[in-house]
Amino acid sequence: MDITERFLKYVSFPTMSDKYSVTCPSTEKQKVLGRYLADELRTIGLADVLMDENGYVSATLPASAGCEGAPIIGLVAHMDTSDEAPDSPIRPRTVEYRGGDIVLNSERGIVMREADYPSLGGYVGKHLIVTDGTTLLGADDKAGVAAIVSAAERLIASDLPHGKVRICFTPDEEIGAGADHFDVPAFGADYAYTVDGGALGELEYECFNAAAASVDFHGVAIHPGSGKGHMKNAALMAAEFVSLLPAAEDPAHTEGYEGFYHLDVIKGDVENALVEYIIRDHDAAKFEERKSVFKAAAEFIDRKYGEGSAVCTVKDSYRNMREIIEQHMYTVDRAVAAMRAEGVEPVITPIRGGTDGARLSYMGLPCPNLCTGGENFHSRFEYLPVESLCKVADILVRLITDAAGYTR
Repeated sequence: MDITERFLKYVSFPTMSDKYSVTCPSTEKQKVLGRYLADELRTIGLADVLMDENGYVSATLPASAGCEGAPIIGLVAHMDTSDEAPDSPIRPRTVEYRGGDIVLNSERGIVMREADYPSLGGYVGKHLIVTDGTTLLGADDKAGVAAIVSAAERLIASDLPHGKVRICFTPDEEIGAGADHFDVPAFGADYAYTVDGGALGELEYECFNAAAASVDFHGVAIHPGSGKGHMKNAALMAAEFVSLLPAAEDPAHTEGYEGFYHLDVIKGDVENALVEYIIRDHDAAKFEERKSVFKAAAEFIDRKYGEGSAVCTVKDSYRNMREIIEQHMYTVDRAVAAMRAEGVEPVITPIRGGTDGARLSYMGLPCPNLCTGGENFHSRFEYLPVESLCKVADILVRLITDAAGYTR
């Protein structure tokens, strides 16, 4: 099975995670893919293959003869997909891109326009795996999974020297829980890489500080004709709360190192309403300030409409891994060298998001993030250049074989 076939097989499994679930994994369907992957890893010849009760799939590529003293490298990717676009049924197809717009679905008039997605301009002459415009593709992060499995398969079939490699495919990364049950000591790697980034060449060791935040609003319902002095409209409280946060500090108006408040969910009626946000900033002090602003806005609504009218919850999700990775910059330097050896110029940028690697780094496993080649993640307009995916697998092979020359 080549890498493209492998990727297309993986995206046939719906694996959306559920942020409201209290189980691990949050959706049972992630285990369906997990079982398939465990069987495949055994088939290609990996050792110690296991899917645990929480849906984590792990395996070992033993060191080749004479390389037992090389660093143990970990490769990590996640199996779940985002809930920001439907995940089923995914109907991928491959197009040879000639420039201009791509009609994804003629029946529904869904078109990926180059003017809206200028990254397309860099892929003229390439083969792009696209959706039919009704679902996401799942390159985030099944492209990462496919690249890791294909690299491992190539190393098994070759006589290339390599140290021991540990592999783990995690559930629930998209809801911030991918590292919740990751056993770092049992994994046993000296350092690792998540393969969970975007365009070819992206290499990241900075991410947001992140929190999940919500406010529950409680109103009083009464017949509108008798509402004066009695009605408290929870839906209007929610709208007023939203207006208190800086309108220009949302994802649609920020870039680079700029943080944001992202309104992810708003729903309700007169009696009860809810807003759910994610709060992000690369700078730790600004991150704390953002959380304070959010809480202050909720406290204002609560005072204005009466105690208990606005109940605020803020929970940290992960921290910027830069603080940890800067103590282990060889992990970045080795990735840079592997990319350049494969003819890819690294693009080191801050992640405007997060990965399992952020939490793993603070759990004792330094873990920068490598590209998958995908574009427009979490979107019906997600696409994956085949040539980029193949090159990511080449980079992983190079990264692992180069490390055979180092000692632990």
